[in-house]
Amino acid sequence: MKVVVVAGIPGSGSTTVLGNALKDLDYLHVNYGDVMLEIAQKEGLVEDRDSIRKLSPDIQKEIQRKAAKNIRERSEESNIIVDTHCTIKTPKGFLPGLPNWVLEELQPDMFILLEADGDEILMRRINDTTRTRDMEKLKEIELHQEMNRAASMAYAVITGATVKIIENHDNKLEASVGEMINTLK
Repeated sequence: MKVVVVAGIPGSGSTTVLGNALKDLDYLHVNYGDVMLEIAQKEGLVEDRDSIRKLSPDIQKEIQRKAAKNIRERSEESNIIVDTHCTIKTPKGFLPGLPNWVLEELQPDMFILLEADGDEILMRRINDTTRTRDMEKLKEIELHQEMNRAASMAYAVITGATVKIIENHDNKLEASVGEMINTLK
């Protein structure tokens, strides 16, 4: 079956765009972070999702590996969209969201990156009271998006998948959703 990875940095609106697009698509939606959280909670490592990135890189890698196996098993039954992050900003630097062992397990057909202007992302983060996010400067947000682009192309080289970038600007949700639907049909 088809495996598509949808990613964007926190505040890019990737989950919002994806949620709206899925109303018109026949894909199983799996959030990689949710699968990682389920595993980390079962193992007594964290209480909430935002704490995962503060675990040691080795522990995060093991959780990623277990999540990839879980998701791959689900993808054998239907087309699947994996909602995730290409890179995770940690206190020790950027961690690949989809390292080689994850890519080998998932074998994605396509990567879709959702992006927005840095100032749009900054305001979305400030206004989102449902999450505990580190505050970043505009320059750091822009660097994170650049790292995502670089990582997604590296992932594509490894897997042979394509990379599509969809812009998600404020007050343009319908256009972003439409572009995602057209890309996935």
